Amino acid sequence: MLQKLSIQNFALIDSLEFCPSTQFSAITGETGAGKSIILGALQLLTGARADVKTLLDETKKCIIEAHFDIKLLHLNYFFESNELEYDNNTIIRREITPQGKSRAFVNDTPVNLETLSQLTNGLIDIHSQHDNLLISTSAFQLNCIDAFAENDALLTTNKTIYWQYKKLTKELEKLKLDEAASKKEYDYDKFLYDELLTLKFEKEEQSLLEAEIAVLENADEIKQKLQMALQILDQSENSVLAGLQIVQTQIGQLSKISPIFEDFKTRLINIISESKDINQELLKQEEKTELDPERMVKVRDRLDIMYKLFKKHGVGSIEDLLAIQARLAQKTAYFGTIAETIAATESQLKELTTQLNIASKALSESRKSNFLAIQTQITSIIHVLGMPNGKLDIDCQQMAFSETGIDKITMLFSANKGVAPSPIKNASGGELSRLMFALKYILAQKTALPTMVFDEIDTGISGDIAIKMADMMRKIAQKQQIIAITHLHQIAAKGHKHFFVYKDDASKTTKSNIKLLSEAERLTKIAEMIGGTNPSASAIESAKEFLL
Repeated sequence: MLQKLSIQNFALIDSLEFCPSTQFSAITGETGAGKSIILGALQLLTGARADVKTLLDETKKCIIEAHFDIKLLHLNYFFESNELEYDNNTIIRREITPQGKSRAFVNDTPVNLETLSQLTNGLIDIHSQHDNLLISTSAFQLNCIDAFAENDALLTTNKTIYWQYKKLTKELEKLKLDEAASKKEYDYDKFLYDELLTLKFEKEEQSLLEAEIAVLENADEIKQKLQMALQILDQSENSVLAGLQIVQTQIGQLSKISPIFEDFKTRLINIISESKDINQELLKQEEKTELDPERMVKVRDRLDIMYKLFKKHGVGSIEDLLAIQARLAQKTAYFGTIAETIAATESQLKELTTQLNIASKALSESRKSNFLAIQTQITSIIHVLGMPNGKLDIDCQQMAFSETGIDKITMLFSANKGVAPSPIKNASGGELSRLMFALKYILAQKTALPTMVFDEIDTGISGDIAIKMADMMRKIAQKQQIIAITHLHQIAAKGHKHFFVYKDDASKTTKSNIKLLSEAERLTKIAEMIGGTNPSASAIESAKEFLL
């Protein structure tokens, strides 16, 4: 419940603090005094759009802060899932800067407006005259019936199965689209794959073939140059190796005279050994280098095929071709299994459809079993609220599966005898107000609702009807917190606390403020609501009777 509301720099309010009763608080005041400003502040806490024009002083920020006792609302999961610090006494704050930026906090942790709205809409239920149109929507009517029937468990089951059904339906649609697309591409993809598979390309093949063709195409020149090198190295009278061996002999003799030549001797031995190895390898290379026209044709043909495939597939290496081959293998294999996957998915979907059919029918039956009780109770209440010939009926039509089931609910209403009930949207404003109040009254008996805020829901009623509505509010307040902004003395007198909103013209700028009335002040205000300014003795006596 709401423990305290603080408002700073909002509309006509400079600074205001409101601590409502835990049960029933009545708020009254002159027209234009600022009662609706308090409502607007609460709406900001529920995520309403912020506007810099609402700042009283445009150089300072606006702060709306509310303290809630939430220990009985079981909201620990919400706080955990949104990484918020849980506290039984939770503080919610909304700020609007002079630059028009809006910020929201839950226990001093910044949150976005969606999170703020999800939390506070479970803490405050605001009903104003503008909300009357809400009652005419099928979704709102369905929610009311489910709340009355206590369908939370059935709704959760239906919603869980429905979203599995929805997900699997989308998967099946995608599989069928993939199958259709695959059918168009399969033959060509299979041709491309078989072509690459038949050629049996290997990862290093391109570089090896390109190196081999370079040798084959230049075999004569390579052989000629190798022979010349071998001639110089070891096959002539004055060959390099012969000369090196003579040098080695001479230096070897010098090393016996002085150790300074020992290093030269060692290095010459190494040079001669390396030269002999080179000679042997060049000799082998020269022997195997032969002009091979047949092999040359084979290598050229292989490379031509490779290069044509590079161009065909828009790639530049054998590695790229092998990657394409792997992808084509997956695609063609996928086509081979997609029919099986579709069949398996259709089987799963059939099972889910059966489950969803059972869940939605159970939910529908629960709703229908409560129609008579809802119609009877609402009709009874609106009779008490001044519509003796009023009647409520509920029409239910079946529709396609949805997360809320298969029912399309339409509440039908008639205020006059002999007139067939028609959709609620055709009712007058006063009738809608009383219908909405009746719905909230019966729901309050069934389940714990958040703090209920009524903004002049009593418009268009008076006398005994106003007294009966006030008694109903008082009864609701036995189970939950009620805040009523009212212009009727009958309702104001029933509040456990009575707050008065007034304009303060003492300074240069008119400001709105609120005060909790003492018993004496309350008697005076109720009397003024009955008899006007300077109430008569009879008005004061009447006020005393209402306050008993």
